[in-house]
Amino acid sequence: MPLLIVLIGVLILIFLIIKLKLNTFVSLVVTSFIVALLLQIPVTKIPTTIESGIGSQLGHLAIIFGFGSMLGSLVSEAGGGYRIATTLINKFGRRWIQVAVILASFIIGLALFFEVGLVVVLPIIFIIARELDMPLMYLGVPMAATLNVTHGFLPPHPAPTAITEVLHAQLGHVLLLGIVVSIPTIIIAGPLYNWALQKLYPKVYRKNIDISVLGEYKEFKLADTPGFGISVLTAMMPVILIAIATICSFVLPSKNLVNQVIQFIGAPDFAMLLSMLIAVFTMGIFRQKNMKEISDIMVSSVKSISMMLLIIGGGGAFKQVLVDGGISKYVSALFSSTNLSPIFAAWLITAILRVSLGSSTVSGITAAGLLAPMAEQYAPGSAMPALMVLAVGAGSIFCDHVNDAGFWMIKEYFGLSLKETLLSWTTLTIVISLAGLAAVYTLSLFV
Repeated sequence: MPLLIVLIGVLILIFLIIKLKLNTFVSLVVTSFIVALLLQIPVTKIPTTIESGIGSQLGHLAIIFGFGSMLGSLVSEAGGGYRIATTLINKFGRRWIQVAVILASFIIGLALFFEVGLVVVLPIIFIIARELDMPLMYLGVPMAATLNVTHGFLPPHPAPTAITEVLHAQLGHVLLLGIVVSIPTIIIAGPLYNWALQKLYPKVYRKNIDISVLGEYKEFKLADTPGFGISVLTAMMPVILIAIATICSFVLPSKNLVNQVIQFIGAPDFAMLLSMLIAVFTMGIFRQKNMKEISDIMVSSVKSISMMLLIIGGGGAFKQVLVDGGISKYVSALFSSTNLSPIFAAWLITAILRVSLGSSTVSGITAAGLLAPMAEQYAPGSAMPALMVLAVGAGSIFCDHVNDAGFWMIKEYFGLSLKETLLSWTTLTIVISLAGLAAVYTLSLFV
């Protein structure tokens, strides 16, 4: 009966989002109320459950997302993303052009959401592909694969950061292990998949692609953009600070004064704040922008993520209903009595939700709510919750299709038909997901 109620809830959510085209946040809240009634949570306690779910889910995540969005916008508006991409591409040359695209996409993808990163990088590789007389897809596949991997696996992106919070994993662990997992996943889903797709389905590798669907694009002169070093340093600053703090937590005594200072600076909230303030100078003031221009960029960036924050909060409400209604413990007990590993269970639940709902963020957070009691069985500091976060991330990428906005962006930007998008992009997301799962499994043998 508990699983039937979960199924009914998911079906209601799918119906509201896909069939009725209701806003995702509203759909999540409506579904949460209905499931709460079915689980016989006292009527007077349901609003409190919904409110606590939204509040606890957002919490300090709003700080990380807000500062992260501001940082990414400052780097993008100053031309830092353009400088990173063009410099790497020029240095690597034609033979290693895919490696250059992957490195540029990885660095930019750490600072920008998938859709934003796509809009920033795509015009650049379109110009490079035209100059080198290459099909746009040849560079587009490794670019999109890399952006998708960073979006699904690595904090401070919304889904992995929120899932880390739900599963009580350490953000530094998720970040470091996520980078390790990302490397083989990108290699498989980027150059190797690109080679196979070009052999098996060459018709999508066309050269006459119209980029006009991108709309207005801000043109940059390379001489007017920030330097390569400062652009990379600014974009990667949160990752650098959090990674240093995580490494020092293992090698320095916890009561060591130097370690305590490093842990303070490398705490996610402060790391994002400090990185954003650095970007204000490196990408703003030092680029002769006044504070009014800088503030406008920051305000605009927060507006762009406001709905995403609400969706994450709605996912938290649904998760809290499942927890207060006893579903999470039931599912945890159910999986504990099977031979399924926590890693595969995390991937499987998320992959099913992803195919059904379309949104990687919603499917990841919903799955995390079901998996939370399972993760709580592990001792603090254990690597398993972090590995489960990465498994959820891999599952949230699985089989992107017509119920996700990213699918249609890829279709339009690369000039593909619906069939071509399904055979190329949807297949790519399946490869990313399975390669990520395999990488997480392999890593679990060593940590």
